[in-house]
Amino acid sequence: MSGDRTAPASGTVHWIGTGLSTGRTGLGLVCDRAERVVLWDRTAERAAARLAALGLTDRADVRGLEPGALEAEVKAGDVVVSMLPAAEHTGLLRLAVARGAHFACTSYTTEALSEQAAVAAEAGIVVLTEAGLDPGIDHLMAHVLVDRARREAGDGAASVAFTSYCGGIPAEPDDFRYRFSWAPYGVLAALGSPAQYIDEGGPRTARHPWQATRSLVLAGEEFEVYPNRDSLPFLAQYALPQAWRATTFIRGTLRNAGWRAAWRDVFETVTTGDETRIRALAKELADRYPTTEADRDRVVLSVELEVRGTDGRTRWRGAHLLDLTGDPEESAMARCVSVPLALGVTRVLDSALPAGLNRAAESADEAARWLDFLGGHGIRGTFDDSLPDAPGGTP
Repeated sequence: MSGDRTAPASGTVHWIGTGLSTGRTGLGLVCDRAERVVLWDRTAERAAARLAALGLTDRADVRGLEPGALEAEVKAGDVVVSMLPAAEHTGLLRLAVARGAHFACTSYTTEALSEQAAVAAEAGIVVLTEAGLDPGIDHLMAHVLVDRARREAGDGAASVAFTSYCGGIPAEPDDFRYRFSWAPYGVLAALGSPAQYIDEGGPRTARHPWQATRSLVLAGEEFEVYPNRDSLPFLAQYALPQAWRATTFIRGTLRNAGWRAAWRDVFETVTTGDETRIRALAKELADRYPTTEADRDRVVLSVELEVRGTDGRTRWRGAHLLDLTGDPEESAMARCVSVPLALGVTRVLDSALPAGLNRAAESADEAARWLDFLGGHGIRGTFDDSLPDAPGGTP
């Protein structure tokens, strides 16, 4: 429900950035709901061209990000949507707060964003983050799984295994097992950052995430997965009962089978830590393995939770699987990022989110509503669950 002090929305949405994650469906939904949408790019001409490419000509105003232009147009109650690189979010949020405007993005919540969100809360401003694919849809699935497990297995002492793996991959893998639809440097930089997670009953750190790569079979198809970033804060975010002990808790990245072998030379360069070499490699990879107009992308997201009693028997197991392939009209990644963001923006326009920081949907009931909405707009996965059916539990 809306917070008592949430500032009313004006009905105007400023969508800033027109990259490949700005999908036809998501932006179209915002245009359907908002009284006015303004699409911003480096120039108004670029914004107009992107709007035309999405088949949304005349559905939104276009503007160029000349110095001072955005500051002059954002008004109290507007919604500022950042589709710019993550490093730009804090500055845009600061501008939004100064203007009394709400804010939304799909990226992870950084310390700087959290600090600004606290200021926003005092002013009745909504700050929505982690409202895309990963992070975003993965959160929705996790909240629903935890809620279902609590109802089926209870909150008592138990050990739990939780995994969440997501990847944007080529629908038809090439020899490199990957194609780049954005600058490769970000992918390489992420590989150079340690991953923290829980496995085999205790905390683990992978200095180089790919070293923890393992096989994962989904619906009979083999993939490779590895931990990414720091998984540990999500134990609290997903509200696991205090009596549950996580023996496995991993949020990570999914790739086509054969990825680790194909990227061997990349890993050697990343391991050196030589910034010049890494940036040179990123440019080379962008030239060698781009996503072309003829290529179709694929999004695969798997979120699983198993709860075992103190006797080791399975009390409950559930799994969500989303597997979506892009088409000539829209890439799978653009749809999966922009549609949940569009729903989040709609929730802001409806004054349905409280002031301050929101990470997608943060309750099971709200998450279920989001998943139903996504399913109605072409993003529908499968859900499987199982209960013990024999003294030994499920295998």
